[in-house]
Amino acid sequence: MEIGNKAAEPVRGTQSFVHILSACWRRPSLAALEVAWRWTFGAPAAALIGYEGLRIVRETRVDVGALGRMSLLDPTGSAATLAQMSAALMPPVLRTAEWLGPLLLAVWVVVSSFGRGMVLRRVDPRLHARPGVLMVLQAARLAALAASFALWFLCLRAGGRIAINDPLAAGQEPNLLLYFSLAIIATLGLFTLWAAASWALSVAPLLAMLHNLGVRASLATALRLAPVRSKLIEINLIMGIVRIMLVVLAIAFSACPLPFESVATPGFMAWWYSFVTVLYLISADLFHVVQQVYYLEMWRAYDRGDPGVGAST
Repeated sequence: MEIGNKAAEPVRGTQSFVHILSACWRRPSLAALEVAWRWTFGAPAAALIGYEGLRIVRETRVDVGALGRMSLLDPTGSAATLAQMSAALMPPVLRTAEWLGPLLLAVWVVVSSFGRGMVLRRVDPRLHARPGVLMVLQAARLAALAASFALWFLCLRAGGRIAINDPLAAGQEPNLLLYFSLAIIATLGLFTLWAAASWALSVAPLLAMLHNLGVRASLATALRLAPVRSKLIEINLIMGIVRIMLVVLAIAFSACPLPFESVATPGFMAWWYSFVTVLYLISADLFHVVQQVYYLEMWRAYDRGDPGVGAST
């Protein structure tokens, strides 16, 4: 499947992205295979998380409906409600996460390695099957992602201290608007930072399959991609923007029936939200395929036969 430009031609990131998106759109089997392996993991994982979540809510007997009754006009009451629910839910949630988190991560590493390998080999049958290497690289990427989430959580805690805890300690009302503003800034900032810094971990599995490399060799080769580094960062930022747009579109579509809430039944709303969620997930899976094919074609366009590439370690 030759989608990209020839090696002798200059490659523009955004132009190549549109071209590859069009080519992947004409091959729906790629997105279908991506959806199949992701949902093979995602559906049971979501069911298990939902089961455990409902069990925790039943056992702690918290008033979940209190979340819907919170109002920005009563920041003190809303902060108290959140604090009470957090104090009740956090201990059982952490106990469950101690075994459920590692289990789901381990299964994801295995399933995603085989699934991503199948999709890439469907794109190009000449690629080498390297499931073991892909598992190690996927685990490394998950570790880096977990570190970014930990940093995000620390930023949210700092925002909560600045906007909520400190004013309460001073006998003032908490500033929920400031808290949500800080949370949005931290989320978008770390999202952009991850998109700009994670390209090496994203492209290393592809290099392992392209040149039959081991873990260290594929990571070292990814870090030496000086000619294409800016293009890979560019496409990661583009994909970050695309994912944000998909979230915004999903929120907008979810709100479409609200003007008709007087005639829309709860059952219809539940089906509508389910439809929007499935549509969002399928769209996100399609762009994951586009991103991987872009990496493949970008590497081919700039591959000059590096002597350090080709041997497995």
